[in-house]
Order: sequence, then C-alpha cells, then structure tokens
Amino acid sequence: MRFGNKTLLSAALGLALLGTSPYLVSSAYAAGAPAVDIAYQEFTLPNGLRVIVHTDRKAPIVAVNIWYHVGSKDEPLGRSGFAHLFEHLMFQGSENHKGEFFEPFELVGATDQNGTTNSDRTNYFQNVPTTALDMALFMESDRMGHLLGAIDQAGLDEQRGVVQNEKRQGENQPYGRVFDHLLKASYPKGHPYHHSVIGSMNDLNAATLDDVKAWFKSWYGPNNAVLVLAGDIDLATAKEKATRYFGDIPASASVAKMPTMIAKRTQSTRETITDKVPQTRIYRAWNVPGVGDATGDQLQILAQVLGGSKSSRLDKRLLFQDKLVDNVAAFAWGSELGGLFIVQADVKAGADAAKVEAAISEEMARLIKDGPTDTEVVQAKTVIKSGFIRGVERIGGFGGKADVLAECAVFTGKADCFRESLAVIEKTSAKTLQSVAGKWLSSGDHTLSIVPGERPPVVEEPAVANLAPSVIPKADPKFRTVTTDLDRKAGVPKTTSFPDLKFPALQRATLSNGTRVILAERPGLPVVQFSMAFQGAGFASDQGRKAGIANFTMGMLDEGAGQYDALSFGDRAESLGANIGASADLDGSSVFVSALKENLEPSLALYSDMILRPRFDQAEIDRVRASWIASIKQEKARPAGIGGRTLRQTIYGVGHPYAVASSGLGEEDSIASLTKDDMMAWHRDWIRPDNATLLVVGDTTLKEVLPKLESTFADWKAPSGAKPTVAVTPVALPKQKRVILIDQPGAVQANILIGQLVPSSRDANATQFEIANSILGGEFSSRLNMNLRENKHWAYGSYSGVGGAQGQRLWTASAAVQIDKTAESLQEMMREVSEYATGKAPAKPEELAKIQASEVRGLPGSFETANAVLGALGGIVRYDRPDDYQAKRAALITGLNLDQVNAAAKTIQPDALTVVVVGDLSKIRDKVAALNIGPLTVLDNTGKPVK
Repeated sequence: MRFGNKTLLSAALGLALLGTSPYLVSSAYAAGAPAVDIAYQEFTLPNGLRVIVHTDRKAPIVAVNIWYHVGSKDEPLGRSGFAHLFEHLMFQGSENHKGEFFEPFELVGATDQNGTTNSDRTNYFQNVPTTALDMALFMESDRMGHLLGAIDQAGLDEQRGVVQNEKRQGENQPYGRVFDHLLKASYPKGHPYHHSVIGSMNDLNAATLDDVKAWFKSWYGPNNAVLVLAGDIDLATAKEKATRYFGDIPASASVAKMPTMIAKRTQSTRETITDKVPQTRIYRAWNVPGVGDATGDQLQILAQVLGGSKSSRLDKRLLFQDKLVDNVAAFAWGSELGGLFIVQADVKAGADAAKVEAAISEEMARLIKDGPTDTEVVQAKTVIKSGFIRGVERIGGFGGKADVLAECAVFTGKADCFRESLAVIEKTSAKTLQSVAGKWLSSGDHTLSIVPGERPPVVEEPAVANLAPSVIPKADPKFRTVTTDLDRKAGVPKTTSFPDLKFPALQRATLSNGTRVILAERPGLPVVQFSMAFQGAGFASDQGRKAGIANFTMGMLDEGAGQYDALSFGDRAESLGANIGASADLDGSSVFVSALKENLEPSLALYSDMILRPRFDQAEIDRVRASWIASIKQEKARPAGIGGRTLRQTIYGVGHPYAVASSGLGEEDSIASLTKDDMMAWHRDWIRPDNATLLVVGDTTLKEVLPKLESTFADWKAPSGAKPTVAVTPVALPKQKRVILIDQPGAVQANILIGQLVPSSRDANATQFEIANSILGGEFSSRLNMNLRENKHWAYGSYSGVGGAQGQRLWTASAAVQIDKTAESLQEMMREVSEYATGKAPAKPEELAKIQASEVRGLPGSFETANAVLGALGGIVRYDRPDDYQAKRAALITGLNLDQVNAAAKTIQPDALTVVVVGDLSKIRDKVAALNIGPLTVLDNTGKPVK
C-alpha cells in the first residue's frame, strides 16, 4: 500500500508531461488529432452505491476499482493516520473470509492489485480474469459490509506496526521528511491538509479498537463510495452483479462535501532543515486551486512550460545556461480542496544555492510579466495530448482509466470531468496563462531548503489527552437495501474456468542492412512503439573500459543528434508527440520511440538520427556528466543503493563484468574521466545493424512499416570488424557465510540484503527456480513477508527475487526493518531461507498450487499494454526463446510437482550466503555479531573499512 497526496487526474494532466501518465484523451482536441475517449455508462443502487461501467474487450480481464470518499483530510484532531491505517485493516480478513484479502486473488491470477490513501480518498483496485469477477465483487462487498466482526485487537496491533514501519521506511530515505515540512508550512494548523497522510506515531499508538470501528461505520458505507468496472464487461452484467453483491449493504450517513480551502498565502516564508543528503535540494511552493477547477488545469500547462521538459525555462536557465543545478522540475499538485504548485531543484555541488533561488525568482517574474509564448503553449498541449493517447490503453491499475472515472465521480460528481479539463487545456491561451501566473504565483511562496548535515530525530506532538469518543453519525434514511439471493456463509465464490493466453502472433523480416525486425500488431490505439535492442551492449560491456560508459553513452543519444542540439532535439520530439530515449541494462541496451501514428515518418527520422548520428557535443557531455555524478552520490546516500552496490561487488568480485551497481551508473572517478572519444568508440563497436533487432508493437502492419524502415535506415551499414563479445566468467560460491555491516548513523531502520549467485536465465531449470523463489518470497503471502510483516510486524515488507542475466544471476532476499529488531529480523530471514533450502521446511502443496495459479492465470491480463508485449519480445530475443515461449512456460509451470520445486530450492546454499546490513552501527553491531553467522566486515557510510 502506498500513501501520498497527489490525486490521479492532476497526475494525468501533469505527469503525462513526463511520459508516465496512462490516462485518456478526449475529442476535445483540435481537428487532426485522434479522437480517443473513455465511454462509460452508470447507475446507482438503492443503497447509494454509484457504479460506473466502461467496456473494453481487448483483454479478458475486468478492472475492479472502488473509491471511498475519505482520506486524511477527514481525520479529527488526535486521530491522524486513521484513514491510511484503515486502508491496511481492509486487507485483513472479513467476516466471511478468514484469511488475508490477497489470497483468493492470487489463486485467480489477479494483476495490478493494491490500495492507496491520500488526503481525499482511499481506493482499492485489482484486475481479474473475467471469469473471476464474482470472486472479486464478493471480496470487495464483504469488506464493505461485513468487516467489523473480523477486526480485533491483534489485527489492529499488527497493522499499526506495519504502518509505523512504512513511516520509518520513508523517513529513513534522503529527503524523506520533506512533505511533512511542506504541508505544515503551506497550510495553517487546523486546515485538513496540515498533516501528512501517514500521521504521527503518537496518534497511531493511541488508536483504540473502538476508534477504528467508529471510523469504518462513519465512512465506509456504499453511499460514500464509487465502484468502477472497466474492461471485459457490459452494463447489464454490471447491474446484475453489483446488485447481487452490494445491494444488501446498509448505507451510512451522507457526508457533506468540504468546501474548497486553497489557503492562499500572502507572505513569503522559508525554512532550512538538515538531512543526510549528498546535495542541497530546494522546494518552492505556492497554494493554488486543485482538482475540478479550470485554473488547476491551466497550471498544468504552466508547470510544463516552466519546468516540465528539457527545453523548459528553468532547464534552459539553470541546467544549460547557468549550470547551477543537476535537476530541476515544476509540477502542479492537485487535491480536492486545493493544490500546490511546486518548483524543485537539486543544487550542483559547489554551486551557490542563493543564486539558484535568485534564478528561479527571475524566471518566475519573467513568466508573470510576459507570459509564455504561443509556441511554448502549443508544445505543452501536444505533450499532454500524446500522453493521454498512450494512457487510454490501460483499463486498471494505479492511474488507469478506471481511476480517472472514479476520481472525477468522487471529487466533482461528474464521471466525465476529464473532458472538461482537457477542453480547458485545449482552449487556454498564452494570455490567460499569464493572468493565471500573475494571480497565483506572484506571492505567498514558501521555500524549503534541505542541506547536507545530520538527520535530527523526528519530534512529534504528544497524543491528545482525553479525546472524546468518536460519534457515529446516523445513517441517511433516504437509502434502502435490496434483498439478494447471495449466501455469504457459503464463502468466496470459486472460479472454475479461466481465459486462455492470447499472445499476439509475431511477424519477422530483415532489413537490407542486416537489422532483424519483429512485429506484433496491436490495432486500435493510434500509436506505434519501436525498441531497437543491442545484444551485449549493457553494463557488462564496461569491462575493459571505464565503469558506466555503456549507460552514459546510451544516455547521451538524445542529448543532440543529426541537425538538432540537445534542446532542439527535445523540442522536435515534443512537437511530434513522441516519447523517445535510450537505456541500458546488465546484458544489453535499447533505443526506443513511441510515435503517434499520424507522425510516424518524422518520428522515425528523429529516431534514426539518435541511433546513427549522435552528436556527443562536449558541452552536453560536461553538463550530463555533472548530473550523472550527482545521481551516483544520491544512489550511495540511499540505504538500498549502497547496500546493493556492496552486495554485487562482494558476490561477483572486483573486475567481474557483473560486479556493477544494478543502476549501471558507474563510479564518480570513471564518469569524471570519460571522453568523447571513449563514447564514440563504444558506440562504434556496439551500436551496429548486425547487432540490432528492432521490435515493433502497435497500430501498423509489416507491409506498411517495412518500406519506412528501409528508407529510414538505408545508410546504416555494419563495420567490417567482428561484433564484440563480453566474457562473463563463472564465479565459485564462497565456502562460508559472510556478513558486511555498513554504518548509517541515526538510521531508524536497517536494510537487510541476503544474496547468492544462481544459474543463468538460459539454464534449463531457470523457471523451476523462479517458482521455488516465489514460494519463499515472491508474493505478498509468501513466507518471508508473512513472517516479518504480518506476523512480527517488524518490516513494511520482505521479499526475495532473481533478475535476468546471460551469466550467473544474483538471487536476493531483502527487508527494511525497524532498527531495534535488526538482529532478530536477520535471524528469522536466515532461518526461513535455510529451512526451505535444506528441505527442513519444504514447499507445501497449497503453496505450489497458489504460485502456479498466480503465474499461469495472470498471463492473459499481463499483456494488456504494448509495453508489456515489448518486454516479452525483448526476452525472446535476448535469450533465444521460441515465439510461443509464454505458452510453453505456462505449461511447464502447470506441470511442476513438489519434488521438482524442492529440488530447485536447493539451488540456494545456506552456507554460501552473503549478508549486507545497512544501519546505525551503534544500535546493531553487537547484536548482529552475536548471531555468529560468519566473518564480519564493517564499513563506514563511504564504504571504507572500520577498524
């Protein structure tokens, strides 16, 4: 479960600018743009439950998304954190299902399942196979109408502990306490947004069983909820099933909607705090209108113009011109009662933070005085439009179409409020935006600076003494229940049939220059996605060169190519509505573009420039280098970052091609020494047509796209020399366990990592091991998480996993645990791993059946998006898998027996494990040492040995 304050429509309108928002597009856009919309129908049950239905038959799944109109803003004095705590309690059992809420969903292969709380609402969502819809609706309705009898003191104590570890986990990260400070400064005491969603430890400790039951009775009635069913469903089916499962649940009180409370400020204020951070970060925030207000929508455009892209005003000024920051961004954060407009900047090491603040002020003043240009406004709108077109593909999950419909219905009363927002954006002029900026961004800002230093302990106000008992308002008499034939005592409905996997057929061709092409047609959405994969051109290819060169070089491809410098390249991509970039991973790299069908040819032209003609301008190398080194420092400041780096270097050994950070960022000194010649040589050796496979997914055909590809890449020829290779030598397992402690003074949690090398993804038993791992730590209800989170509540989560690799893979088990339970948690993790691997606690039939069901039955819903299909194609290419690999893997998993899984579990050798623990040595060293796991090495927070 996550917590936060950002609402989803504002994220759609704002974060679409970053290419990450999967929402919608309306016909409100101008002629020439594809007209894509979310069609829906709706009805309301007699008990007040509003049901919205969206039909999308592209996959045999239904998104079940329910929003309750209650969040942290509704918490009275002394009960902060209740909304989020109750979200956790809703994942416990209900009166007619005694186990964990996730269990029936794992058995049917549910995907995208979670729950979240923010300031204004609590939501629960999952995608299920169409045949499992009855199960999902039973489970959601049972916790809506039949939860109280299942809540007891033990359950409250368990989830309170989990939430408190979630809070510690956030506070233990660099900059992890920012929003506590921002909210308190931005909103006066007594304002519903003054406190954070997760609340205070003291209030959580003071929560009683009667308090949480009263909270449920007050807020969790059907008349305070919206249910969205999206996907393989129609209105008649939705009516019948919603009535059957929810119709007999009594309504609660009708809750009056809070009035808008923007709390616009008139004075500038500032605060400086210290934290264990590698560089100063500046936040500057203004109180502004939020969701449902046209001004909030217009502020999304201003955020894009100011700091939403490479060529935005703040990027041009602070990154390219003054070179004072490593990153800068602006975003409009919309909530129900109001919003925040925020500028965020990471000050470059050695730069003057005061100059950064002055430059931000100057750019804000210029925007207010002159307004944005027409060109800036048009480009911002194009970015938003293209983000929505891509987003309409997803039906469910966090931020899918179901969420957009639910948010509109809950916050504005109109499920189609997104159409109004998009229309506002389309018709807004530069002059209007200038007026909006002048009204809302000219005064009343708060500046928060986080500077390197100590991380002081969190000081909270004491719990409120003598709180009056919660008063439960009377149910609204205008609502009534309906009698249904549902027998809840019969338990959760059984799903007996499941849809088949329908992976798209693959079509193949080869360009005249030797580049292989694989196409999966996805008609409907007017988008075509391309990913050119280069085998071997990954982090491992750094071997014999400078650490980080592969990732850095790929990162430079969109920093200027062909006739375009870095800024004009970004402008050209945005004007086409194209998402374009490049990346590397352990064993390969890829260059990708997501192109609107209407702009396919010019997008391909820009794409080929990036691959064939990167400029590697020295000024851009120097600029990116500085930000890159700052990213390395940021990674090392995060407990999981320094822990992961240390684990990989220790297990693979210095000099091994896999002994690199999982990020592939490299090291500060190697990145500092990279030259243009280094990058050009790496690019020449690895980025070549005879080492390339172009994966294409989207609204096109081989007949249509091949001529375009031939003409686009006609001049690209393979060099005469042989393709390079990477020698990934096998590594012997250590002969004994070993422990490394890394000091993180003042940490309130410890990060535990346990690792061992296992065979390659190409190994004949790779799938068997992956299933064996899932039983141990691959699912929410797997052994590690149930022990440390649900039973002990020492951690927010504990999992294990193994990535993909051509050579030996790194298997890890991990947990971030409360600091006073570090040794106990490590002991439990080692026991769980050892007993499972040695056969003392072998896999049980029900555990294997659950994982088989989750893996196989989830496949039909796993390829809903083009990106998911691209990912599967990438695996087929990298590991020489057959086109029907997904079906064959499903058949293999279905046929596995306990003997095979338990044999695969023995791949883990308890005596060869390496343990890394990152935490405050003064609190953990002696207890961990007393466990006598193996030889102990102690490092300081820079990675240097401590004597």
